[in-house]
Amino acid sequence: MTVRHTLATAEATRELGIRLGRLLRAGDLLVLTGDLGAGKTTLTQGIANGLGVRGPITSPTFVIARVHPGLTGGPALVHVDAYRLGGLAELEDLDLEESLEDSVTVVEWGHGMAESLSDSHLEIVLEANPETEERTLVMRPTGDRWDSLTTDLDKDDAEERPC
Repeated sequence: MTVRHTLATAEATRELGIRLGRLLRAGDLLVLTGDLGAGKTTLTQGIANGLGVRGPITSPTFVIARVHPGLTGGPALVHVDAYRLGGLAELEDLDLEESLEDSVTVVEWGHGMAESLSDSHLEIVLEANPETEERTLVMRPTGDRWDSLTTDLDKDDAEERPC
């Protein structure tokens, strides 16, 4: 089930990320897609806050991947930026499979590559309105795990979510 959210500001994007982060668990894979400035890293900052991991959370464009250990006994966050990668082979060289089961993995710019890491993943597409701060966020779940998670997220968000 595809879920769509309209978010008025960057802070609203971060707040949705916090709610999402509180629902995530070890083994979860999120694949973020969107143009530069669409809010991928802003959403990831919220997810990190919701997970309770060590920060700061910045785009890992030049280091490719960062591991943020959990501070509250929860899973670590593996934050990957696939923008500079040449393809699936370079993504596989990061050995994300080794940490996937024990961490929450967020891959920015991973569309067309990162989905192969797990049969179950959540694709999140972000689009920014260039004239306002408003963003549209679309979640496309693959696997049973995500249907219940996106429903739980909607319960918290139902009053704020124009569609």
